[in-house]
Amino acid sequence: MYFQQFYLACLSHASYMLGSEGVACVVDPQRDVGIYLDEARAHGLKVEHIIETHLHADFVSGHRELAERTGAKIYLGALAGATFPHIPVRDCDEIRFGRVILRFLETPGHTVESVSIAVTDLDRGDKPFAVLTGDTLFIGDVGRPDLAPNLTPQDLAGMLFDSLHNKLLPLGDDVEVYPAHGAGSLCGKQMRPERQSTIGKERALNYALRPRTKEEFVRLLTADLPERPSYFALDAELNRAGVPAVAELPPLKLLDAGEFAALQQAAAIVLDTRPTREFCAGHIPGAVHIALSGQYASWAATLLGLDHDILLIAEDQETLEESRLRLARVGIERVTGALRDGMAGWAAAQRPMAQIGHVSAEELAKLRDEVQILDVRRQAEWDEGHIDGASLVPLHQLSSRLGEFDPSRPVAVHCKGGYRSAIACSLVQRAGFEQVMNLTGGFDAWRACGLPEVSTGVQSSN
Repeated sequence: MYFQQFYLACLSHASYMLGSEGVACVVDPQRDVGIYLDEARAHGLKVEHIIETHLHADFVSGHRELAERTGAKIYLGALAGATFPHIPVRDCDEIRFGRVILRFLETPGHTVESVSIAVTDLDRGDKPFAVLTGDTLFIGDVGRPDLAPNLTPQDLAGMLFDSLHNKLLPLGDDVEVYPAHGAGSLCGKQMRPERQSTIGKERALNYALRPRTKEEFVRLLTADLPERPSYFALDAELNRAGVPAVAELPPLKLLDAGEFAALQQAAAIVLDTRPTREFCAGHIPGAVHIALSGQYASWAATLLGLDHDILLIAEDQETLEESRLRLARVGIERVTGALRDGMAGWAAAQRPMAQIGHVSAEELAKLRDEVQILDVRRQAEWDEGHIDGASLVPLHQLSSRLGEFDPSRPVAVHCKGGYRSAIACSLVQRAGFEQVMNLTGGFDAWRACGLPEVSTGVQSSN
């Protein structure tokens, strides 16, 4: 049996290909499906089956394109209400090919239509050796229970408890666990960095499997739920219908500085994907900065949404194409164009430029009473330690809360290491704050310098 995990780090997304005797099945494909076609060809396999464990909310799936290019059938939980051609599956339905048996388990809780797939390789034995759990069971966590519009998180959490304890845990401690996401995904809270596990290991280490009663589990899972990004519902609907192939997107138009400026003036959002140091040294006034090096697409969808015209800035054509592809993976398709020759073209046209300053941890410690310090980390990070006098404004809430601060006073922004705070600095400056500084190295640098911090209400000097 052939078995391969494909991990897309920028979305913390895992998809899978299983094959036997010339036939392959792809589970939870990413939007750009060429990797599966290439892999199948390299191993003498033909993709005949495509499985979606549920209607994904954090990325756009390539199931429709993959089916069109291969003739494969798509399988999805019967309660999904999908409008594309597919086979609705229920508990104990099976797909058999070669020496492989895939048995569906209905495991609602993350979504009502969620399914897991128990995988049997007859060359290993007649019992499942692995289970593909989608967003039901993660490594160190379980799926968030707040993605059904007609059910409460408590309703879904109760379903999830039953799915875990009645369907997955009884498979046996030796059964390998392969989820659809890893650490960094917005679909869970406390995922570990491993990309596979076992039922036994999760039973021992996963915090969400410790409660003994359904009531305890529901309370645990629904307390302090992170805010659900607004684009989740839109992506789920895109996946319910199926999206066109990436190749059908119109060519990326290169714009000279004048055309670019005119479109920005007409309300298009300038998205600068360059490294942070380059952005801070000089950028187009009003640009939003999200470096391509991190969780670029997730933050773009969270902060910008799917319904704005986007203008891209990068320094070469390859990076532009990669930037656009990553946006398409989360459903952002309204990319109006890109700046020809990047910032060099803008400078050659003698257009205005803006800058963002940097401040070291030691310098910020001296300026602490003179500046507004914005901490854009998550609540849990703040609780573990923060700068006394700082204000917690998680990045996804920043734009809606800038009215709480004085635009005439200097602002210093930090996160853990600098990626999120660089994004935040661009948003703060875009909102009209003129004196904006990014803490170099973030809170990690502050702590490394042994500077005082506050943790859980107790001041510490390290």
